[in-house]
Amino acid sequence: MRKRVLGKNLEVSAIGLGCMGFTHAYGKPMEESKAIRIIQEAVALGYTLFDTAERYTGFDDAGNKIWNEELVGKALSPYRHQIQIATKFGITITDKGERIYDSRPQTIRKSVEGSLKRLHTDYIDLYFQHRMDPITPIEDVAQVISDLMKEGKILHWGLSNTDEDNLRRANAVCPVTCIENRYSLMARWEEKLFPVLEELNIGFVAFSPLANGMLSGAYDGMRFSADDDYRSFMPQYQEEGQRHNKAFMDAIEDIAKEKGVTPAQLSLAWMLSKKDYIVPIPGSRTRERLMENADASEIFLSEDELIEIERTISSFDTVVFSGPPKTLEKRWDS
Repeated sequence: MRKRVLGKNLEVSAIGLGCMGFTHAYGKPMEESKAIRIIQEAVALGYTLFDTAERYTGFDDAGNKIWNEELVGKALSPYRHQIQIATKFGITITDKGERIYDSRPQTIRKSVEGSLKRLHTDYIDLYFQHRMDPITPIEDVAQVISDLMKEGKILHWGLSNTDEDNLRRANAVCPVTCIENRYSLMARWEEKLFPVLEELNIGFVAFSPLANGMLSGAYDGMRFSADDDYRSFMPQYQEEGQRHNKAFMDAIEDIAKEKGVTPAQLSLAWMLSKKDYIVPIPGSRTRERLMENADASEIFLSEDELIEIERTISSFDTVVFSGPPKTLEKRWDS
């Protein structure tokens, strides 16, 4: 697979693998041995960037917690110096399902030690603040990250779900390698950050690049369990949302068919063609999808094709998930 550089010198595969779905948010956790095999097959296919988080946990049938980081660490241990692991800190969940955004220095230090242990490594290639802490100044976050870098525990860092103000303030204290925000053909609001990223030489890791699977075209009309699958409440998967998005999806499928690629490949190739500092991280549980997504890195779109796609997507108002409800957010001091 082709490579890209995030920030000044973090070289990664043009497409990474989002590992969240192996244990979290997309149904029951995958059987460990099968998940490890898929992750290792991704390595063989040329993927080098693997994205996880302290927060991505699930439970087995006996109620035991399954850590995504533990799974990723086991799978990638034989290839540790060939790949890059990205993980995140800053979110804890209460028994009531409330999200507490906590990036106090002492919390970060505790989190990084836990992640290093679960990942079976002594350094993290890319460490993201998962969500902005409304109380702890970002300058304090950046300073403790700078200290951890000097200690060799972190090589690069970034901000996930960030805005321009936080990004500039953080970068002034400790240079940011990249951000990780939501971005896809259906969710384009983060394009407003492009000029800032270019000014500061900061990369963009795009999560949910297929709009939580919708742009793969594989889930038309499907229903998901409200017990363990976040897609059950995402607007693009509701009947009304699917009706609203049908013309858009038909248009994307027509362009993909004309190009001789799948809708997912078109979506990823479009993103890669937009900016050379964007690295999408679609998730997958099958080798077939891994191969399909990886092949998108070899698809080139001409200027005319990009103009056609831009014209098409700009003519639609899509319904798509934009993040968890604010009602679930809670301050760590409350």
